[in-house]
Amino acid sequence: MKSNKKGLNTLCTHEGDLEDKEFKGVVSPLYMSTAYAFDDVDIKRYPRYFNTPNQEALCKKLAALEHAEAALIFGSGMAAISTALMAFLQAGDHIVLQQTMYGGTYHFAVTQLNRYGIEYSFTNGWQVEDFEKEIQPNTKVIYMETPSNPLLTITDIAGVAQLAQKKGIVSMIDNTFASPINQNPIDNGVDVVLHSATKYMGGHSDISAGVVAASQEHIDIVFQSAICFGGNLSEYTVWLLERSIKTMGIRVKAQSDNALKMAEYLLGNKDVERVYYPGLETHPDHELAKSQMKGFGGMLSFELPNVDIPMFFKHLKLIKPVMSLAGVESTMLLPVATSHSLMSPEDREKQGIKDYLIRFSLGIEEVEDLIEDIEQAIAKVKSMSVPA
Repeated sequence: MKSNKKGLNTLCTHEGDLEDKEFKGVVSPLYMSTAYAFDDVDIKRYPRYFNTPNQEALCKKLAALEHAEAALIFGSGMAAISTALMAFLQAGDHIVLQQTMYGGTYHFAVTQLNRYGIEYSFTNGWQVEDFEKEIQPNTKVIYMETPSNPLLTITDIAGVAQLAQKKGIVSMIDNTFASPINQNPIDNGVDVVLHSATKYMGGHSDISAGVVAASQEHIDIVFQSAICFGGNLSEYTVWLLERSIKTMGIRVKAQSDNALKMAEYLLGNKDVERVYYPGLETHPDHELAKSQMKGFGGMLSFELPNVDIPMFFKHLKLIKPVMSLAGVESTMLLPVATSHSLMSPEDREKQGIKDYLIRFSLGIEEVEDLIEDIEQAIAKVKSMSVPA
């Protein structure tokens, strides 16, 4: 019997399209209006209510990709994360947060939650038992991130989700590094999935956006906070993001393929101390990653201890040292100076983030050209440090 379930690239390309009824164009029309009629209409549309035509169409595509009932699109990943957290937490509540996580989320937790009377605990690791140890009678949310930023730790999604269900706690996950192409946490029992859509969904380093995907019941709860916080996305950016997602499947596959080849190369590079990538058999949670991911993603990190890293960055020709990730161009950054700079040195040390850890986002270039770029940059730095 023929299945009605559409393939991944078909969903990326066609789900949530708006029909151009006037000119029959293949591209979704863009409705730029911020003012819609309120009388004699079925829906009172307003941008901050996430229900303009382009917003509704994009949210349908996002929900389909994450196997969710509904989704909301925000102006940034942190807008999505902070709105979702505040929707399910109030004064007197407690949240368990994974130890290894994005620096921006960590900064939000340690600087904002106590201001609202919300308690929090960080796990001492990322195993299910680490989460269970931190649960308190007033715990309302468990928050995880896998693969994590920047060390690519892997958390047992189904295990943590089952723990949360057993305790009556809402489970949330930052799925940015995997993208819905490589991982669908809702299939493993997670309640709320979060993304920085700036990354793989946008994919071209020119869009800032965030996503919350969940059941309709949970989205309704997030919506009540979202309309107050005003984190909606502009119509033109919504339209651009819908266009970008059409190619997400093929982009992410190419980036994942490149990342595995690059990780294998770096593993054999004598100047590299350690490589973090779940696709490597040497990764401690490689088998777990295989069981819950369809691909291992385009992100890796590695340690380069005996090379002047600022000079190494300056001598790169193809790879761009910039502060974001997941574009079609390959990029690198130093987490201690960027994504995790707001963490204290002590907290970075707890996570295992060293001063010479480099986060590497693979693009779609030929991997041989990227390897050559790394080798020539290292060689130039080394030649400068050799005494005359």
